[in-house]
Amino acid sequence: MIPLTGSQYPIGAGAYSAVVTELGAGLRELIYQGEHVIAGYQPDELPPGAAGQLLAPWPNRIDGGRYSVAGVGHQLDLSEPANGNAIHGLTRWMPWAAVRHSAEAVLLRTAVLGRAGYPFCLEMDAEYQLSEDHGLQVSITARNTGSRAAPYGTGSHPYLDAGAPTVDECTLSLPAARWLPADERGIPAGEARDVTGTDADFRTGRPIGGVVLDHALTGLSRDGLGRAWARLASGDTEVALWAGQGYHWLQVFTGDTLDATRRRRAVAVEPMTCPPNAFATGTDLITLEPGDSVTHVWGIEVTRR
Repeated sequence: MIPLTGSQYPIGAGAYSAVVTELGAGLRELIYQGEHVIAGYQPDELPPGAAGQLLAPWPNRIDGGRYSVAGVGHQLDLSEPANGNAIHGLTRWMPWAAVRHSAEAVLLRTAVLGRAGYPFCLEMDAEYQLSEDHGLQVSITARNTGSRAAPYGTGSHPYLDAGAPTVDECTLSLPAARWLPADERGIPAGEARDVTGTDADFRTGRPIGGVVLDHALTGLSRDGLGRAWARLASGDTEVALWAGQGYHWLQVFTGDTLDATRRRRAVAVEPMTCPPNAFATGTDLITLEPGDSVTHVWGIEVTRR
């Protein structure tokens, strides 16, 4: 029998192991030294709360599913019907074919061909690699195989888990200087603001406590290799996510609207190339001309302190 998430692609290196799924090229499991370091799920279970999903050709929400390209209006299906939004792209529910699969890496590929509301053609690759020394690296590539310029953005949706019973007991560090106000439907409601003095200011690592986060954050500080680091720690475990160049935003979510078994058990740290509603506003939106391609890279490393 085929599980809901399709074929399973295990990879491993040193103390790390992971499983990537045919459905959506999702990261279903990441384990370090025998402990889960992202919130996972079972092979025959759809990803709860978008856990581990790859988001393309847009991350987050599009207000009413409406946007225009070159003066032509488009209407996407409202995949978040309660709020009247199109959410998290198209490819997370598509099958991805394995191009190659080795002990330490897997490369999956899919094609977006003339979908309703997105009349553009993309070929997409998702490569997951594990290294004994550096953990997980994920490379996402999109190629415009069509005849017209295509709007594009991408993100990923891992929930970091440092092993604490709840996120309240964890220390969080975020490299973001600005946060984006949003309305009750998750749509931006103004310009990005300074985090200073707000609950969203985790530039200096501090306990989460009772803070509720579902924020798009930007103004990211980076290391010498151009990576922006977010860190979740509990006890002697630190789970660190890095976002490479081109990921201008992090959506950070403490899981308060999830079901009781998952509520505030892990923190989603979602690297995104653009903010919510970028198809409508154009903020940090990528336009892929015919024949163009773009690659974005992120990863997760775990340390025992």
